[in-house]
Amino acid sequence: MAGFLHNMRAAAGREIGRMRRMPIYFALLVLLPLLSFGFFAALLGRGVARDIPVALFDEDRTPLSRTVARMIDDTPTVRIAYDVQQMDEAERLMREGKIAAIVQIPDFFEKNILSNRQTRIESYIAGTNISVNGLLSKDIQTAVTTFSAGIQLQLLTKQGLTERQAMAQLMPVRFDKHVLFNPYVNYAYYLTPSFLPMMLMIFTVMATVFALGAELKNGTSGEWIATAGGSVTAAFAGKLLPVTALLLLQALAMGWIVVGLVGVPLNGSFGLLLAGTVLFVAAYQSIALLFVALVANMRLALSLGGGYSVLAFTFSGLTFPVMAMWEPVQWLSRLFPFTYYTDLVVDQMLRGAPVAASLPDLGWMGLFVVLPLLALPRLKRVATDPTFWGRL
Repeated sequence: MAGFLHNMRAAAGREIGRMRRMPIYFALLVLLPLLSFGFFAALLGRGVARDIPVALFDEDRTPLSRTVARMIDDTPTVRIAYDVQQMDEAERLMREGKIAAIVQIPDFFEKNILSNRQTRIESYIAGTNISVNGLLSKDIQTAVTTFSAGIQLQLLTKQGLTERQAMAQLMPVRFDKHVLFNPYVNYAYYLTPSFLPMMLMIFTVMATVFALGAELKNGTSGEWIATAGGSVTAAFAGKLLPVTALLLLQALAMGWIVVGLVGVPLNGSFGLLLAGTVLFVAAYQSIALLFVALVANMRLALSLGGGYSVLAFTFSGLTFPVMAMWEPVQWLSRLFPFTYYTDLVVDQMLRGAPVAASLPDLGWMGLFVVLPLLALPRLKRVATDPTFWGRL
């Protein structure tokens, strides 16, 4: 055991020396992760979409039409940026991407209301962005419904009903909605704990593939193994030790940005999140090791690692829920540690789930860590056989 630790320290010391001489290590392990974390934190800093530009086409131009337009404009999401005179002008603005919706108030709007005849307000929403579509639809509909209820309330009170009786007649069934874990529909709460781990995942794979693949590409594997006293296991452990230490420091920085800077609540277990993050990094390092062992080519391993990392976000269920996917695709989503890590983050940060509910996610991520053991014979051969050295 003492000999193994000595050999591992020797390999780690050699790797630290390589890090000092090769600026790409600093870029992959420090500079680029921090820049990407800062970029997404700034991008999602507002958290909630506000003041989305909308065009108003008011054909009536009466006090009541101006009132309902003002109510729509006062909603959090909508900003009436254009008051157009023709529908053609509104359509042009929509096609140019300057607005996300058109609100049309028809002729005789006020006259129909005062005559107790039904009228309508129409909205045309681009729909190219599902999130914006939902927010605009909700706020415009809420404003129009509130305006309509106010009109009906006035009519009923004029007939002699009290306000309470009028409300009961107007709305005999009241619907209360309670959003439990993200009541403000804050995109920072939803996306920051996903985008930042995604960047950590990408740089974990890239840095690990580079650290191992560079030895093969430059033909220095023999020197590397010799530094570890001929022990391939000690050589791998020593090489990955400083890389892993820097990645875990980046993970701590990521956690501080998500919780301390962006303000995402931490309603669950910090210890469980910490353990999950360590397993998350270890899982993707193990996958990077597997790619290098299988192809023994740094360039190809980087390509495979990059493709695998990008696919993880697609299958994670963040943009389209896993439970709604085609069943074979649901199984495919389980081939990515990122799926389990995002489940863990959502459970522990937002939901405050019991520890027992997140233990299966830790177990599944732990399975990925054993991948290098399955590829150990291949790893030893690639690292010690000169025929695998010097490839691009």
